[in-house]
Amino acid sequence: MSESSNSLSRHIGLVALTLYGVGDILGAGVYGLVGKAAGQMGNAVWLAFLTSMIAAGLTGLSYASLGSRYPKAGGASYITLRAYNKAWLAYGIGLAVLASGLTSMATATRVFSGYFLGLLGGEVPIEMIIVGFALVLALIVMRGIRESMWANAVCTLIELSGLAIIIIFGARYIGSVDYLNTVTVANPLGEVGPALVLTGAVLTFYSFIGFEDMLNVAEEVKNPKRNLPLGLILAISISSVIYMLISIIAVSAVPAQELATSSEPLVEVVRRSAPWFPSSLYSIIAMFAVSNTALLNFIMGSRLVYGMSKQGLLPKPLSKVHVKRRTPYVAAGVLFVILLMLALSGDISSLAKSTSVLLLVCFIVVNSALIVLKHRKNEPKGQFEVPTIIPVLGILVCASMLLSAKGPELFTAGIILICIAVLYFALKPTASALHAMDSED
Repeated sequence: MSESSNSLSRHIGLVALTLYGVGDILGAGVYGLVGKAAGQMGNAVWLAFLTSMIAAGLTGLSYASLGSRYPKAGGASYITLRAYNKAWLAYGIGLAVLASGLTSMATATRVFSGYFLGLLGGEVPIEMIIVGFALVLALIVMRGIRESMWANAVCTLIELSGLAIIIIFGARYIGSVDYLNTVTVANPLGEVGPALVLTGAVLTFYSFIGFEDMLNVAEEVKNPKRNLPLGLILAISISSVIYMLISIIAVSAVPAQELATSSEPLVEVVRRSAPWFPSSLYSIIAMFAVSNTALLNFIMGSRLVYGMSKQGLLPKPLSKVHVKRRTPYVAAGVLFVILLMLALSGDISSLAKSTSVLLLVCFIVVNSALIVLKHRKNEPKGQFEVPTIIPVLGILVCASMLLSAKGPELFTAGIILICIAVLYFALKPTASALHAMDSED
């Protein structure tokens, strides 16, 4: 099959795709989330990660099935459009996913800049570091998907090496504490029940978010109908094992309450399990993890904008592909500008929490879309199919997570939805490109 001048190039194999998923799921979250979870769950933090693994796995299986059916760059937006044929719904889902990626990129950019400023001794304006970091990301993404995957592979391997140090040298502490002890400041009696586990799982569930980004690079994956579901399942499985091991070792080496109050919980674990390892070097490893998060969200965002533009949901120029590099350079350039605006505006943590709420809504819609498509007459099957109970359970789990969302997060999420609605009515996109996309190879 020859590739058109306005199509993306297939350079991503199974190994590269799996590394993409592992790097996106683990990202920067594992370096800080373990401490917060230990503050809620005590030594039983592994229970929260186990519950989250099951919850994320259900929606992950739905994404794997959909990826084997429709390997399109539009991701969740395309699937929503195909299932419901409602441009407004596909538009809202696509921009909600994009908003989540943009705020994640902006947060990671500020975190990286803070680390880098610390290494320099505070002599350079942080705004200059932010601009420089964002520019490097944009240039990598515009250069090509091959180069982006190599950068991701390097960052992911460095990130994994930091976690491997904890696993190798901290393994000797396993078995030294009671892993069902849930005594914390918030739970002085150490009562274990569904409410406590669900509370912890709501927190740790967000550490598994990232697998959905894999769908947006589908048009650049070799043999996507096979490799996309396989890579997605491998990425979730590998990340789950790492999360479980890290959480168990962390509370074994360092008391849960110390982890909860530490700003760098895994650095504390390294100091205890491998005191010879320079803590400053571990901070640099964390910087690579943060960089990886920003890079992968940049890749996802540019492909999502490109895919939505091809669907007719965003202005047509955003679907332009560079003739030589075969990258969506216009979409990447627009995201670069938005990233700078967000990262330079200050702390956006509250916005990030709200877009996580929107992402849960997206998961519910995508799960329901799979149910619709599975029961549609003459709808083509994929190479990886799941029973209907999987997306049904995925909907129930995501809905239960939404019920635990706080008022301020829901309010901000509502404001974001209003902004998306205003954009929709201003641009007046249609679903007319659906048939054209289906006819593409």
